[in-house]
Amino acid sequence: MPEALDRLYKDAAAWHCADLVKSDEWIYRLSETEVEDLETALAFAKANGTTIYDITQASFPLISFTAGLAEILREIETGRGFVLIRGLPIERYSEEDASIIFWGIGAYFGQPIAQNAQGDLLGHVRDQGRDWENDKSARGYQTTSGLPFHNDSGDVVGLLCFEPAKSGGLSCIVSSASIHNEILASRPDLSKILFEPFYVDARGEEPEGQAPYYIVPRFNFHKGRLYTQYGRVYVESAQRFPEVPRLTPEQVAALNLFDEVANSDHLRFDMDFQSGDMQFLSNHTVLHARTEYEDHKLFDSKRHLLRLWLFTLGFVDRPPAFARRYADIAAWQANPRGGTSALQGNTDRPTIE
Repeated sequence: MPEALDRLYKDAAAWHCADLVKSDEWIYRLSETEVEDLETALAFAKANGTTIYDITQASFPLISFTAGLAEILREIETGRGFVLIRGLPIERYSEEDASIIFWGIGAYFGQPIAQNAQGDLLGHVRDQGRDWENDKSARGYQTTSGLPFHNDSGDVVGLLCFEPAKSGGLSCIVSSASIHNEILASRPDLSKILFEPFYVDARGEEPEGQAPYYIVPRFNFHKGRLYTQYGRVYVESAQRFPEVPRLTPEQVAALNLFDEVANSDHLRFDMDFQSGDMQFLSNHTVLHARTEYEDHKLFDSKRHLLRLWLFTLGFVDRPPAFARRYADIAAWQANPRGGTSALQGNTDRPTIE
């Protein structure tokens, strides 16, 4: 029997901007002992010749930081839905070593998953001169454009900042649970529409034999939890397929209200990345965006983030509507385009179900 769609979602994930402004509890500051712990684990992994994609908790052993990581994961899965880890002295490390540390932390949260049809498990977020609006195969992270609120696939998205932008490039986040509550309170008719199916463009990354789009509601209740899947650009670009139903006036109105509420001053929260910052977000309860940015001229100084997508045990039971998208990710990971599976060489790593 369908869960009630007319109830507010009262949960720690339903926060407002003021909740974050009045406290910095959402920042986890690394202690010197925890940094030393990470560096010891890094040295252990390198001494044993472990390649980055084969690193697990066993090959990246932590001692003092494990309790902190467990608390961070609890906050992501059942708390406000995000944490910023600050204090990694990234200037000490090569790009490869910093990537190993980032991957090693992710190994304590969950299973890395492919981020694109090429099967990339670590994504480099930097400008590649792509035109996101006119190139339907481009992804927003490959541009300097401002990105509207959306979430990625998987349960958790992690970002490590190597270099911030010259100006701009703020990370913007908003509680999708609070968006749901405000829309339900003001326009229950439009809230109901957001629980109905929407067609979403696969942007040319669909596996062979699959439709070039998938169908998933914007809001989903599943076993008492609210899950959000949002990315308006991909909904609108799916309209390029003649077989996809045209967006109705009511659907457009619902999307307009969603965007308006998401960008409201009392919900939206902006943060500025520093070199070494690591941000981890629950895709199910937090949406993220980015302001447009100006880059440095020298390549080594350009804005550069590293990205992880993760499945975690806390979200192992997900809405059935997500099945097609996650099947695509499994296909990317098992049969990447133009390369070898990123899982090859680690037969102990679990596959995606």
